[in-house]
Amino acid sequence: MTQTSAPDFLHDSVSLSLLHQVRSRITFRILVYGGLGIALVLRVVLAIWVPFTDTTEARYGEIARVMVETGDWVTPWFDDGVPFWGKPPLHTWLSAAGMKLFGISEFGARFFILVVSVFCLGVIGKWAALRRGSDVALVAVLICALSLYYFGASAFVMTDMPMVLGLVMSMIGFYEASRGGSAARMWGYLFFAGLAVGLLAKGPTAVVLTGLALTPWLLLGGRWRRLAHLPWVSGLVLTISLAAPWYILAELSTPGFLRYFLIGEHIERFLVPGWAGDLYGVGHERAKGMIWAYAPGVFLPWTPLAIALLVMRPRAVRAAFAEDDWLSYLGFWVLAPLILFTPSANILAAYLLPALPAASLLLAVLWVQIFGLSSRLSRLSLLLPACLALGIYATLAALPVVAPDRIRLKTLRPMVSAIAEIAPNAVLTTFPDRRFSAEFYTTGRAESQSDLTALAALMSNDRLDAVAVRRDYLRRATASLTPGFRNAGTFGRYVLFLERPNLSNKGIGQ
Repeated sequence: MTQTSAPDFLHDSVSLSLLHQVRSRITFRILVYGGLGIALVLRVVLAIWVPFTDTTEARYGEIARVMVETGDWVTPWFDDGVPFWGKPPLHTWLSAAGMKLFGISEFGARFFILVVSVFCLGVIGKWAALRRGSDVALVAVLICALSLYYFGASAFVMTDMPMVLGLVMSMIGFYEASRGGSAARMWGYLFFAGLAVGLLAKGPTAVVLTGLALTPWLLLGGRWRRLAHLPWVSGLVLTISLAAPWYILAELSTPGFLRYFLIGEHIERFLVPGWAGDLYGVGHERAKGMIWAYAPGVFLPWTPLAIALLVMRPRAVRAAFAEDDWLSYLGFWVLAPLILFTPSANILAAYLLPALPAASLLLAVLWVQIFGLSSRLSRLSLLLPACLALGIYATLAALPVVAPDRIRLKTLRPMVSAIAEIAPNAVLTTFPDRRFSAEFYTTGRAESQSDLTALAALMSNDRLDAVAVRRDYLRRATASLTPGFRNAGTFGRYVLFLERPNLSNKGIGQ
């Protein structure tokens, strides 16, 4: 009778174990790729279905629509004769280009912002693969893509995602160039090109963020000597050549831009509480240091994993940072926006978005290095937050269709659609404030009014009128609109009034 020898038995056991591990890793990778694909589909659906909301996205969307309408690609316009000096135009160019391609729509305005966000994920993944291999790259992309603020900003019409692109380019380019070698010069040009993208996306803030991340890292351990590897003269020429022309043209087109943008938006906004110099809204006044309180929420759903890593393996984390200059580089990148906005009196949680790529890379590297991906518990610890995030995003994508009345978005799109059906010739006026969503969805035909006397005068003009009144101003506005207007329904935070046909010869539809 033939018996299996001990060496053969052990060999078979090891082979089965290795086969099981391979299958588990393949299954994990398939699940991650599937999750990323679902996330992309959900983000496209949201980009198509969700309307522009006031004030941020509707404002930037309307500015981009006006750029398409006027053909002025130098100066973004906030209102008739009022230039928008608040931000550089890269995000506006992206949104305007999308609307030229797909028509005036939410998806058109959001399309190239989404392209930028997906491109950033690809660059992050490539860099992670170069530094730590494909496992870390896949986990890093998963973490970043499904992070609450990255997913939200990935197709949101605002300045932040283009600035993230610039920062990712400059930080990756600098690190790789600082290591020297035959490709150092080309990596250096990526650094300087990233600075130009940042200057066109957000302005000097992008350069300051980069400097705050690089300075302490360079000073520690004498790394400042690595600066010699970068092509400083030709690189600065590249940055200036890419970014300066727009700044010059903008000042020539609308004198006063440079003073407002460089001093007002980049010094007074952050150091003066309740800054009154904002030409386009109000400052977001918060307690100084509040940016640190925002950080855990910005990194959801991965914050618990990061905390667990620090609590369960503090020595391993410290050892990893001490031995690996790449991890310390990522750490200073994460800290840069926190440090920059700590003394700021006017902040938003979205200001932490530039830290998410580095935070995602850090968590991915440490998690894979310390826990690995061979154990079921380690894999489940990554997949469960991902599934939770996808469930939330799927619910958000479904709500505008299955339960539109249960969500109260700050948008006038439903009202504009109703007016187009029952009174297509009516001109919409919003009271008591300007609503950019009304302007976008009426292609610039909406007006705003804050004076009750002027509101009452709408009854005696020579046009058809519709008035959107904010509900907390309803009592005051009703007296001015009676009896010339009738209540035509409530749309979110606004009540619609339509001009009565029997009090004028304007002929409004019923």
